[in-house]
Amino acid sequence: MRGQRDDAAPGRRAAPPQPSPQPPPHEAGRRARRRAASPRRRLTAMGWVSVAMAVVLVAAVLGAYGYYRYVLSGLRTEPINAGPNRPPDTGALNVLLVGSDSRDGDNKKYGAKSQGLGERTDTIMLLHVAPNRDNATVISFPRDTMVMIPECEGRNGATLPGGLRQINSAFNDGGINCTIMTLESLTGINVNHFVKVDFTGFKAIIDAIGGIEICLPKAVDDPQAKLRLGAGKHVVDGEQALGYVRTRYALGDGSDLGRIQRQQVFLTKVAEKVTDGGLLTDPGRLNGFLQAAVRAVTVDDRLTVERMLEIGDSIRGLTAKELRGITVPVEPYPPDTARVQLAQPAARDFFEAVRNDVEVTAAPTPGKPATPKIEHGQVRLQILNATGEQGKAGQVADELSAQGFVVTHVGNAAPVATTTIRYAKKDTQDGPAYGDAVAARLSKAKRTPVAGKVRPVSMEAYEPQAGSTAGAQGKRKAGRPDGPVIQLVIGADWPGVRVLSAIPDSLKDKVVDSETNPCL
Repeated sequence: MRGQRDDAAPGRRAAPPQPSPQPPPHEAGRRARRRAASPRRRLTAMGWVSVAMAVVLVAAVLGAYGYYRYVLSGLRTEPINAGPNRPPDTGALNVLLVGSDSRDGDNKKYGAKSQGLGERTDTIMLLHVAPNRDNATVISFPRDTMVMIPECEGRNGATLPGGLRQINSAFNDGGINCTIMTLESLTGINVNHFVKVDFTGFKAIIDAIGGIEICLPKAVDDPQAKLRLGAGKHVVDGEQALGYVRTRYALGDGSDLGRIQRQQVFLTKVAEKVTDGGLLTDPGRLNGFLQAAVRAVTVDDRLTVERMLEIGDSIRGLTAKELRGITVPVEPYPPDTARVQLAQPAARDFFEAVRNDVEVTAAPTPGKPATPKIEHGQVRLQILNATGEQGKAGQVADELSAQGFVVTHVGNAAPVATTTIRYAKKDTQDGPAYGDAVAARLSKAKRTPVAGKVRPVSMEAYEPQAGSTAGAQGKRKAGRPDGPVIQLVIGADWPGVRVLSAIPDSLKDKVVDSETNPCL
């Protein structure tokens, strides 16, 4: 008999509880603002690096260090007030990442004439971490995308009328809350938190982690971005890194889209440096990094230390390889081709895919030898529950059958701690490839199939529950699979099943990940 199912959706976490908001900080006086007279004066801050590092990747280790708790308690905060009609919280983590180009204080060297004129942004990104925390996507919105901005409160306290304007004007004129309202209305994605960073803060963060290796396809001499380097690889400090992510006309085709792709590659390198470069195990370096991050950022008042610890614990297994970047689908804006607009229906389909927590996968690398692909419908599966949780095998069978696998049997096995994918010892030639097809659909780190099956305690033919679409889809796709039978043994560490990607093929060549050529 099939066991009773859990009520929770398989493979998903419930939305984490939100801590009570802290009192909003004292509101600074309003300042008059002016727009830049020339596009070349609009410089990108790239403050998003601090989120992925200071909040997401470092937070998991903070519980052991009371001092770090004290350091992070000094973060500057602002409240989120994005109105009553917001998208539902799906359990995903969505963090708005904004770079501020204020020229006040230490930033005056980047435009002294703009001191006292407020802040603008040319960097708007949304960090999306799936509910089961097995992949992260940085979604970039080009600054000159023409969108409908909802009515919101302006920086001077007056009501800003809604209308068609550049997306960065939401921040320039209305601040962080107007930006959140705009993104939520465009995407239907709930923005949980925000982080804002300025020029000086970005530099301090890069210096604190010991610089980042970049690659230039040609020599660059850009006085505007203050970047002067030869072709090839360089380890750049904070000042040089700021120039690298700001430069627009000296590299690529001079477009903002090219610069965004370069910024996303840079983020993957930062993620690799933080996770693999020893930062998290070196208290001295970690302290310097956190000190720099705290001085650099402003966050929402719900992003408390406790919330950071909660987030950090939930994504403990996430590595730089699971971090991907993509720019929203855009096309030229007909009235002014120097600007862009969302390309439909690609943008609408993309936002729906993100809301449904599908993967964003990159296109294959040109010239890289391809291994024979095992289709899901070729794989026959026995699924054994070794967790002691009633109905687990049937639940997982439904999920994998819905993805096209041919589940033949479900059952139980003696309790084990570790989930394994197994093939018969006689199938050493084909078994690993078929097992890999299953391993690729499990969340967290990929598991290596092993030879030798376990003896079931009980087993029966798999039949989906009445009314379920699972199973039928897999059997329709399968035809007559004749490959080895793979055994999935669900252990106590069961990571969950990844959902299938629904990202359109037209976007796959736009994805940036750790395999992307850094010489852009």
